[in-house]
Amino acid sequence: MRAAIGIAVPRRHPPRLWLMTDERLGESLWTALDNLPPGAGIVFRHYRTPLAERRRLFAAVQAIADRRGLVLVRAGADRLAAREDGVHNAARRPERGLLTRAVHARREAIAAARVGADLIFVSPVFATRSHPGAAVLGVARARAIARTFPGAAIALGGVTPARGRRMMRFGFYGWAAIQAWIAE
Repeated sequence: MRAAIGIAVPRRHPPRLWLMTDERLGESLWTALDNLPPGAGIVFRHYRTPLAERRRLFAAVQAIADRRGLVLVRAGADRLAAREDGVHNAARRPERGLLTRAVHARREAIAAARVGADLIFVSPVFATRSHPGAAVLGVARARAIARTFPGAAIALGGVTPARGRRMMRFGFYGWAAIQAWIAE
């Protein structure tokens, strides 16, 4: 089965909707987790959090993910738990679980395909609060990047639910956000 822009749906069917976490969420992390629909994914990115605290926080998020049927992927080199649903931005495939990669250019999408990534996060599609003033890809460039990847492409960066649905109509497998999941 192929999506509208020629992106093959991966062997494993990863979530279509994703939350990207980091320290900037603070206590809003819990609201974001509550707002995720069952089956959604989480990329746990708390890179600057000291390792012991990061492991405790990951365990708390994992308990919620398990209870709510969410997929939890770890970013960063340090293993955080005995069981992880996958890894983000790793150099190679994990023994088990998903491999996801962030991509900002076609060459990165090609590299993600070469290491066997299940899905890519194409960003930033739109202007985002996470990276104020950063250059954006725009819809056309984001689609061109997505076309070079044989797996699922997720739109990221300034994505709201309405923009996410629009990107899926343009052939993206799904969308990811930070702020969209904490908006009241």
